[in-house]
Amino acid sequence: MPYLITNGVNLYYEDSGAPTVHAQTIVFSHGLLWSGHMFHKQVAALRSQYRVITYDHRGQGQSEVTPSGYDMDTLYEDAIGLIEQLGIGPVHFAGLSMGGFVGMRLAARRPDLLRSLILMETSAEGEPAENVPKYRTLSTVVKWLGTWAVAGPVMKIMFGKTFLEDPARTDERRYWTNQLKQNKKSIVRAVNGVIDRLPILPELGKIKVPTLVIVGQEDVATVPAKAHKIHEHIAGSQLVVMPRGGHTSSIEEPEAVTGAIQAFLGDL
Repeated sequence: MPYLITNGVNLYYEDSGAPTVHAQTIVFSHGLLWSGHMFHKQVAALRSQYRVITYDHRGQGQSEVTPSGYDMDTLYEDAIGLIEQLGIGPVHFAGLSMGGFVGMRLAARRPDLLRSLILMETSAEGEPAENVPKYRTLSTVVKWLGTWAVAGPVMKIMFGKTFLEDPARTDERRYWTNQLKQNKKSIVRAVNGVIDRLPILPELGKIKVPTLVIVGQEDVATVPAKAHKIHEHIAGSQLVVMPRGGHTSSIEEPEAVTGAIQAFLGDL
């Protein structure tokens, strides 16, 4: 299994390889509580045209659990190390939720590493004050009991109504609930990093790379208004709103997400 040590952490990544020597690279950066596996359908669809890389943030998936470093600026530095050590820049960087927090920092501060930016179900602001007590409570439960104890309420945050209520997708819901339960108690470090994150909104005016913003109309974690604000602050950006998507759109609406990415990259 491929790992690299960068910025004081051992990161797990998967590299689909390049279909041709001239193929461009897409890096997918996942959301909180998941791993690069959440993009497996995008990888399958895009790998024939692009080199596709997914990686797991520190303390999540198969990456190392470090004592500290879960703030968004450190995760941004982790991403720089990944891109530079693999020698793959400039890349198309696609980030969902937490991955989007990282992507916006890269685009604003290290545009030399990016060809384009794709933001999914994310926010440029800090965590809304009204959400913090609920998320702190869930984090405390996880710290003492484990993620199995909060899987039900967390699924309602992570997925939209359409996905959660579709009888034809029962097996999918069971699969991703089990994936959620595999998180160790140490995941609270990553959770706290998200809850305590600093806003990146003041830096969005620096972003000049082509940018696509995707949001699901049913996202309750980072509501569509957050995506509209990002779109308004990044000049020339494109916005795609999916009527049936929730906060985990790469899983809920994989064809729509992949199609939007292909159309965006095809126009560059």
